[in-house]
Amino acid sequence: MPVVAVVNRKGGSGKSTIATHLAAWMAHQGCAVMLGDVDRQQSTRTWLKRRVPSVPAILPWTIDQKNVLKAPSGVTHVVLDTPGGLQGFELSRLVMQADAIVIPVCNSLFDRDSAASCHAELLAHPRVSSGRCKLGVVGMRIDARTRGAETLRQWAQERGMPFWGVLREAQVYVKTVENGLTLFDLPASAHEADLQQWQPLLAQLAPVMHLQLPATARLQVPSEELASAFSALDPAPENPPQAHILPARAKALMPAQGTLVHGDRFASFHTGK
Repeated sequence: MPVVAVVNRKGGSGKSTIATHLAAWMAHQGCAVMLGDVDRQQSTRTWLKRRVPSVPAILPWTIDQKNVLKAPSGVTHVVLDTPGGLQGFELSRLVMQADAIVIPVCNSLFDRDSAASCHAELLAHPRVSSGRCKLGVVGMRIDARTRGAETLRQWAQERGMPFWGVLREAQVYVKTVENGLTLFDLPASAHEADLQQWQPLLAQLAPVMHLQLPATARLQVPSEELASAFSALDPAPENPPQAHILPARAKALMPAQGTLVHGDRFASFHTGK
């Protein structure tokens, strides 16, 4: 069961944007994908509650400090959205389970500093240094009118950090998040330039996740539903759609999965690695 984790110690770096889009991309490839919300803020679970029934299902889990939760049975792929400040023992446990780690980084001194520190700690783990856990950085919220992309690329190269492309700052990301969608849920022709920016990252992850490129399989959401869900940045509905939210406490587990340990923000589920 391939696992990809999105990691950065700094909050607001774009981890949830990366995690939700990767989960949706895998779901559109026919995977039974679980989006594991390790972050205390539970941002991705809120996003899942807003997904409309006409897009592929993504399975959730949640973690808190009082309950031991389990992943649903039948999961084939896992995406983990991790909390800010992850380090030390918790980071080590994450690395032991991940097949790939994506570090999103914005183009500011503080963001680059945080990402470099996180990258250095990750490299100390044998699974990363040996290449068994693939690792790369992605530039986030890059203004196309600036040299931000080139600045990040050069910064990463100087530090020996694999650079997996950049994603521009665009209103479409705000709108999709508000409505439980991603670019991969929309007609390809509507946002082709933004979708192209995802290709370098997907090309790096596809072999690890045992998927094929190009990732062209996208459901066409009915036009009237998209018009309603995507018309503007409206306030969140009082009772958002619950179609794809399964009970967090699953009755059955895959044989390779164990329980989540009480008290940990990330508690290891065994994948045989």
